[in-house]
Amino acid sequence: MSRIVPIALVLIIIAIAIAALVSVGRAIFGGTDSTQSVTDTSQVDLVNTNPDRGVRMTVRGSIVADENFRSYQIFVTPNERTLTTYTGYITQPIASERLGNNIKAYEEFVFALNRANMMQGPSFTGDKDDTRGICAVGKIYEFEILSGNDVEKRLWTSSCKGSQGSLKGSVSQLQNLFLQQIPTNKTLLSPLKL
Repeated sequence: MSRIVPIALVLIIIAIAIAALVSVGRAIFGGTDSTQSVTDTSQVDLVNTNPDRGVRMTVRGSIVADENFRSYQIFVTPNERTLTTYTGYITQPIASERLGNNIKAYEEFVFALNRANMMQGPSFTGDKDDTRGICAVGKIYEFEILSGNDVEKRLWTSSCKGSQGSLKGSVSQLQNLFLQQIPTNKTLLSPLKL
């Protein structure tokens, strides 16, 4: 009995030492544990090319009188590309261009959006996600991933320094990628003066 107690103590100390070494090894070499947080799936959702998928950019101009307010939206799916310009706050369409698309072209486009960090940033909720009245003398840019009619993730930013929004990617790079999907974009957008 007197021999068993010291042997048991040595075994317990060895087990604790091994557990500590494994723990330190995981921390140093990037091992995972089961308590890791759930990862953001928006990048996977963005590059999904199923027929019901889509991406959308909306650009809103300065807050002015209803008859002078302008905005536009570019919506791209694996089957079509659409640019629509609007007047007024209740978005009365002014002009629209609808073009066909195919899965390969859509795949290249959404992978380019992904590389341009379209979904970099946290989705805001509540008051932080309310863009009403934000950047009254500038523009608001919204970028969305859609599944059918449902918005899966929405990020926004503005041209005003005090209202950066949730988007962490380059708005000019993303906007240019969307505009390049509609070859007649300059003709449609020039009357808006945005």
